Amino acid sequence: MARPSEPLITVEAVTDAALELVDESGDFSLPRVAKRIGVTQSSIYHHVKGRDEIVERMRRRVIESTPRSAVDGLPWDDALRTLIRAYRDGFARHPRLAPLLVQQTVQDELVIGLYEDIARTLERAGFSGAEVLAAISTIDSFAIGAALDLAAPDVVWAPPGEGYPTLSRALSHAPAPAQRAEEAFEFGLSVFVEGLRARLGARNTSRNG
Repeated sequence: MARPSEPLITVEAVTDAALELVDESGDFSLPRVAKRIGVTQSSIYHHVKGRDEIVERMRRRVIESTPRSAVDGLPWDDALRTLIRAYRDGFARHPRLAPLLVQQTVQDELVIGLYEDIARTLERAGFSGAEVLAAISTIDSFAIGAALDLAAPDVVWAPPGEGYPTLSRALSHAPAPAQRAEEAFEFGLSVFVEGLRARLGARNTSRNG
């Protein structure tokens, strides 16, 4: 009797399986990916080079699955808000993936293209060089942190007793969990963009003075 053929395996299937495992447990391994698909671990290496490539493919999947409006022709601040929202929304679907991504160099062309759009928007606003890089790094921290916040427990802060009156007053105004995370993101986004605008304004004032 002929041996049953091994299930068909594709790069997409490997990426899907790894992403499912990350969503479930926060990590993945090639043996677990192979088991999830129903193939041998060695067969995976015919399609991907290893763990690093799978992480990059998951990064791409997050970005390409997020609809993003065109930003050409938008004022720089509106364009930046659009790009940062798209970035956050992508990771919000898979918040447990974020810790894996920050440990690895970004190489995927589609993802690099998103960073290029952000860099071009910042240059159009009037920033250059090290300021563009610092702003991109800040956006990384903010957007990924905001995505992780969506996976936070319903009760994020639980003061032990009555010794924290200021925090307790703030917590008395806490909205529903999902609304809290969204409001925090919008607040942070506004502070960031307005901070960039103020920086540009101060620079222009200094030059004119």
